[in-house]
Amino acid sequence: MSVRRNIVANYAGQIWPALIGLVLVPVYIRFMGIEAYGLIGVFALLQTWLALLDLGMTPALSREMARFNGGGSDIQSIRDLLRSVEVIGCIAASSIALAVWASSAWLASHWLQVDEIPVDLAAQAFAIMGGVTGLRFVEDIYRASLIGLQRQVILNVIVCIGATVRAVGALLVLTRIAPTITAFFIWQGVVSVAMVLALSAVVYGHLPRAGRGGHFSLASLRNVWMFAMGTLTLTVLGFVLSQADKFILTRLLTLKEFAYYSLAFSVAGAVRLLVQPVDQSIYPRLTALLAKNDHERLAATYHRGVQLSVVLLGSAAMFLAIFGEETLGVWTRDPELALRTYPIMAVLVSGMLLNGLLNGPFYLQMAAGWTGLLVKVNAVLVLVFVPVIYLLVKWFGALGGAATWVIINLVYMVVVVPLMHRRLLQGEMSNWLVHDLAIPLAAALAILGAFRMIMPGTLGMTSLLMFLAGAGLTALIGSALAASQVRREIVVRLTRGRTVAWSA
Repeated sequence: MSVRRNIVANYAGQIWPALIGLVLVPVYIRFMGIEAYGLIGVFALLQTWLALLDLGMTPALSREMARFNGGGSDIQSIRDLLRSVEVIGCIAASSIALAVWASSAWLASHWLQVDEIPVDLAAQAFAIMGGVTGLRFVEDIYRASLIGLQRQVILNVIVCIGATVRAVGALLVLTRIAPTITAFFIWQGVVSVAMVLALSAVVYGHLPRAGRGGHFSLASLRNVWMFAMGTLTLTVLGFVLSQADKFILTRLLTLKEFAYYSLAFSVAGAVRLLVQPVDQSIYPRLTALLAKNDHERLAATYHRGVQLSVVLLGSAAMFLAIFGEETLGVWTRDPELALRTYPIMAVLVSGMLLNGLLNGPFYLQMAAGWTGLLVKVNAVLVLVFVPVIYLLVKWFGALGGAATWVIINLVYMVVVVPLMHRRLLQGEMSNWLVHDLAIPLAAALAILGAFRMIMPGTLGMTSLLMFLAGAGLTALIGSALAASQVRREIVVRLTRGRTVAWSA
């Protein structure tokens, strides 16, 4: 399965669900209210927090599936590992559902500051959230397996179908049955059951037959234990750093104020989704090339993946930072909502951009099984930054929470990246910094800055849409042409197309 085909499939699987979700956000707010949307933000937060219970097994499983594709393990061991992770995942999912159900009343009455939604309705929503979160937890096992196996086309077909059913069904439930947050979460649970069944069938359908079925095996778990524990430690520390702002915000702000932060985070996070398809395709490829000790192709794949990510993420992030208020106004049709959300979103987008620039170095370390560097750096950051995050949120509210994303990722950029390049791909640091990052980003910034300067003071809705689309598309094209690897790929594609046309 080619990397290019996987990237295209991953974009479909990321863009379509994100697009549906973003389109329906104003609808959810209109039918359920801004506080109910805040509960959806809490649901997303809950999924992130409870994902820690997989003990690092899911990323370890994905890596082993990629190694199996590269000839690094046999089918019986991979089937045993999959079954072992399934057992652990089902136990964790059940624990999640029971724990959230048991604590739902306390969470609704003591954790959140609810003003408009009745506390008993919020508690009911929490109880259902627990079950849906457990199902999503199991979904991730099969998603990780298909990513490692590089069966990402079929994975994203299922993801797109599931996202469509979730969105259309939720809309029908809210408009035809009951416009409540409880009805919304019940429907999410129904779709998650179908997703687990479909994904599990596809994973087992793509694995070759073995002498026997997969068994729970401590030996299989021991083989990945060190990598899993390193990944778990890294995930826990990264979780504390990336989620502390939201935890503190839910305690210090009202649910309505947290909803504005959630809305800003959703838009900024959508930008981050632009590079996940590239990451999902490049990571197993890097793992396979490291297993084969093919360092020349490893370096080429690394730089090509980083440049493509920078072109896509950089142009989109800078566009939202510069034209974010106008974009939010067009999207929500609510000038006040756009005005209150934009400053938070602009800071979050800057942090997302920095975080996305670090993807290449991060996934290269994961492909090499080297988690120690980030574990050490994150351990220091947790000790230093958690108190700083609390103070920033206390003093500046949601803006302070957003600023922590920028500060933390700047530290990674200055400390982690140089140390990583000293050990992996030595001598490639300057190429990464200048050709992969600086030149494409400078091109996008220059173009968007010029558009900002020439933007008329008043524009109708149609003219504004055309202007924004022109600015974004021009920045994307300019950044792509400035990135040497991406430009070379474009030239090759255009040349092939011309050759086919002439020969026809």
